[in-house]
Amino acid sequence: MPVSLVRQVVTFRTVNEWFATLGRRWAAAAERRGAKILPPALEADVAGELLELARVAAHTKERRFAPLASFTAGLAVERLRTAKPDLSVDDAVAFIREVREQLERESPPS
Repeated sequence: MPVSLVRQVVTFRTVNEWFATLGRRWAAAAERRGAKILPPALEADVAGELLELARVAAHTKERRFAPLASFTAGLAVERLRTAKPDLSVDDAVAFIREVREQLERESPPS
């Protein structure tokens, strides 16, 4: 396996572990508040689209908008999932991509 591919696999695994741990922290924090939730999971395709959305927000408006854009995307996906319980990961990715592409089209050329 080429060194660059090994680095990508190791980095992806580390990122996955970090987000899995973060998900367990969210679940534990909710439980301390008297609510039982499943640890949030971050699918790779959704993560990639969220990173693209953050990139667009940072480059078309302000850098500090990037995490807030990702947060609102997460809220919107969960609201869509509530309205459409059979929402697939691919549907969630397409939903985020649609809004990101609208933002990209509206941004002035650099």
